[in-house]
Amino acid sequence: MEKYIYQLTMKVRDYECDLQGIVNNANYQHYIEHTRHEFLESAGLSFAKLHDEGVDPVVARISMAFKTPLRSGDEFISKLYLKKEGIKYVFYQDIFRLSDMKPVMKATVETVCVVNGKLSSTSIFDDVFSPYLK
Repeated sequence: MEKYIYQLTMKVRDYECDLQGIVNNANYQHYIEHTRHEFLESAGLSFAKLHDEGVDPVVARISMAFKTPLRSGDEFISKLYLKKEGIKYVFYQDIFRLSDMKPVMKATVETVCVVNGKLSSTSIFDDVFSPYLK
């Protein structure tokens, strides 16, 4: 059984590559952030609406391991699953090159919630994420 609860297919754009012709490492953070935001939207949460209500999920820590480089034009699939650890939601995110499903990058993203400017837990995420937690 696959552990992933969400996936998003994307394509490398020319300007995301460095002089070596591979995706610059910083762009992987954009890819995984976009995946998390799309996941939130698919779960019925609007990042902008949450902010307007004083609820801001924020990244506390990221760990990334690079396996195989992507190049301009490569299509890839960004997958994620999550776990709850105390007040943190930890996203496990993996990227695979679509042509051969080679692992490209593995990341662990620890997120916390700031409510009205203070570190806090909120039932919003507990309720929405409960079907995805095993």
